[in-house]
Amino acid sequence: MERTLALIKPDGFQRGLIGEIISLYEKKGLKVTALKMAKPEINMVEEHYMEHKGRPYYKSLIKYITEDNIIAMILEGENAVEVVRKINGVTNPLEADLGSIRGRFGLSKERNLVHGSDSKENALREISIWFPELTSENYQ
Repeated sequence: MERTLALIKPDGFQRGLIGEIISLYEKKGLKVTALKMAKPEINMVEEHYMEHKGRPYYKSLIKYITEDNIIAMILEGENAVEVVRKINGVTNPLEADLGSIRGRFGLSKERNLVHGSDSKENALREISIWFPELTSENYQ
């Protein structure tokens, strides 16, 4: 079994899509093993998106993610990282598969509803950022 981090970003929260998004993950056989609602702190978001620092969109990305509540969850299942990224769809909703979250509900490339870890290594790093209360023994 593999674990990954998924976030429902502020626009998903504001638009009332939480239940529908979570149900798409569950219908694909993923299990929610941890879940919380949080108003992200800037330092957490900067650590999460550190690989984007210096890019033209970085400041607007940080502002967007910290503008309202998010839902953070750990999802578990076979090939969880890859499955979540497929369910989420590509960043640009105009290019996303119509069955994906972004293809169904996405309104713009910048406000793209969800995040999913892009590798097993980043999943572990991101889980430690959003769920520091969980020990590495429980989530490795």
